[in-house]
Amino acid sequence: MKKLFFVSVSLLLATLPVRAQKVWEYRVTQHEQQGIDGFGASDAWSMWRIGEWEDSLQRKVADWLFSMETEGDGSPRGIGLSIWRFNAGTGSATQGDSAQINQDTRTEYFERQTGQRRFLRLAKERGVPTFLAFYNSPPVHLTENGLATNTGRGGTLNLRQDAYDDWAAYVADMLQQAEREDGIHFDYVCPVNEPDGHWNWQGPKQEGSPATNREVAHIAREMDREFGRRGISTKILINESSDLRCMFSIHETDWQRGNEIQCFWNPDSADTYVGDLPRVAKVMAGHSYWTNTPVLRPGDPRYETEGLYGYRKVLAEAFQKVDAEFWMTELCIMGNDEEIHGGGGFDFTMEEALYVARVMHYDLTVANARSWQWWRAAGGNYKDGLIRMYQKGERQGGRRGQGRAAVQENMVRDSKLMWTLGNFSRFVRPGAVRLDVEGEMQADGVMLSAYRNGDGSLAVVAINYAATDKAVNLNVKGRKTAVAYRTSDVEGENLKNVGKVKLKKAVLPARSVTTFVME
Repeated sequence: MKKLFFVSVSLLLATLPVRAQKVWEYRVTQHEQQGIDGFGASDAWSMWRIGEWEDSLQRKVADWLFSMETEGDGSPRGIGLSIWRFNAGTGSATQGDSAQINQDTRTEYFERQTGQRRFLRLAKERGVPTFLAFYNSPPVHLTENGLATNTGRGGTLNLRQDAYDDWAAYVADMLQQAEREDGIHFDYVCPVNEPDGHWNWQGPKQEGSPATNREVAHIAREMDREFGRRGISTKILINESSDLRCMFSIHETDWQRGNEIQCFWNPDSADTYVGDLPRVAKVMAGHSYWTNTPVLRPGDPRYETEGLYGYRKVLAEAFQKVDAEFWMTELCIMGNDEEIHGGGGFDFTMEEALYVARVMHYDLTVANARSWQWWRAAGGNYKDGLIRMYQKGERQGGRRGQGRAAVQENMVRDSKLMWTLGNFSRFVRPGAVRLDVEGEMQADGVMLSAYRNGDGSLAVVAINYAATDKAVNLNVKGRKTAVAYRTSDVEGENLKNVGKVKLKKAVLPARSVTTFVME
């Protein structure tokens, strides 16, 4: 009987009007935290194909990702990404099946990356201000094994010992070619991607190469020298760590790859210090994979050092000791993300969108990330794309589309995840600064973050992870109303402009993300 009574009371509370439930109090302070450099996604493994599809589909995808224009009802046409991450080619595609890499994930040399270069131009046309190029491997003609994958050859950089300067020159050539032929200036280039990932030296899987901290520092120095010689202003970004834990400790690797923050940014680390190189950016990039669980609660003895909160708290403390800041440049859903059933199968719903929004909240408010970037903009039947792409002839539905008719033409579909990323990217612009918010944050309830843009406008992003509506008082000095943009499970609420709302007892619908914009 006690159990039945408890369930009945819970159901009753869930159906009470918002005005009868608790009103959550939050105050946006004037206390500034990190600056924001932008939000983005990558073109990897998909834009080489979409960039050669029908022009109407290309422009539709480009509008969704980059546009800052509005529709007739005042809702955004796109999510306004401000960073576009370009997967620079290694030449593995020219090797065919001998590349030992899945066909869809091989890359051409830059001069043949026509589809991806098309999207560079579409992004620029729509006002994207920042471009980042990254390499998964040195180009195949410079690697030790002649491939862009490691084939279990050990844990060192897959680059001929006599080719460090050649690789620096190759990257410099690419940067100058992009500017000359496409009108694209790359603001950043990252020569290594996940060099500390233990998968990266165990055998062929996809493009990738391990590297020790000494090797990463070596290539950074060579590129700094070459860029200086040619007058290239592109900043060198390191080192796209595969796991946040590799940045502040030794995690599933050895001393040659661990403790990367101290190795690269502490002058005492003479062999690996890059903080004195003028063309190395004063930010360090890492990926949030595998660190989003468990979602521990305050009071748990592991809370301050492990899990969604703890890992990011330790990371932020490590960055406070050096002259560099944090960029989160890659995330998609992996097997440990069990709360949303792992990475298999594309998810169009708020389930994945809310889960990712929660990670964004912690990366921005605990790890103090200056930039946040999703893995890839478009993908197939996996939780790694903002947009679901269907190639003509592909079967829809199920893990492999069994029993479903093949699509008759190339297609794309948007997702709640894409629009939820827009709750941040559209309204928190490069040059913004994050402001502290006072009030109780709950990983399974309400989470708020606030930002002041360079033009003085304010954006407050409110996540309601709960299955019930929540009422909040948003106390913002000098402001009583805001224009609200909402993404939720409701059909059509995709960054929808829901009009001007009062900040007192503002309603956050169940399972939604709302951005309150104050001009």
